[in-house]
Amino acid sequence: MTEENQPPTVRVFIALAPPDDAKDELAQALGPAHEAYPRLRWNRIEDWHITLAFLGELPATTAPLLRPPLAALARTRQPLRLSLGRGGHFDQRVLWSGIEGEVEELHRLTADVRGVVRGCGVDFEDRLFRPHLTLARARRDDVSSVPEVAEGLAGFTGRPWPAARLHLVASNVGRGPGPIRYRDIAAWDFTGGR
Repeated sequence: MTEENQPPTVRVFIALAPPDDAKDELAQALGPAHEAYPRLRWNRIEDWHITLAFLGELPATTAPLLRPPLAALARTRQPLRLSLGRGGHFDQRVLWSGIEGEVEELHRLTADVRGVVRGCGVDFEDRLFRPHLTLARARRDDVSSVPEVAEGLAGFTGRPWPAARLHLVASNVGRGPGPIRYRDIAAWDFTGGR
């Protein structure tokens, strides 16, 4: 996309992404639910992520300002040991997998990420951080599918994995027909100490 064709705003969030094998492990556990609940709006596996800070619509010129301080933050961190486990839901409509492992450190990372964003002068809704990975959403007329699938995931425990990269992500929500798509604006390895 050329600079002239860039939209004036971009929808942005900062996240961690599980490695493919951890996502595959959860996808395999969800296989029967995909068959049994085809009306759920399932998120694409390649888009699964753990949102640390949702910034919403920002001027397209703002996202590049976040790169240097987020890169500097990543250089001070070591990878976190996390795993995907159990299922749950928000308001009977949003199905999620929980995050286990170094959750206290994940909360500290989230606070630091949000501090960096505020330090750049970006205003965003600072919601309570509830570590999760969103898997699917129910249609308005379906209040039973998500709790049923969540109950089926209650015993799921994924293998531990290193969360080793911080991602600055853009989405195309509201940018035309078709499914939501995410793309990295930038990503940085955790290369430092705690």
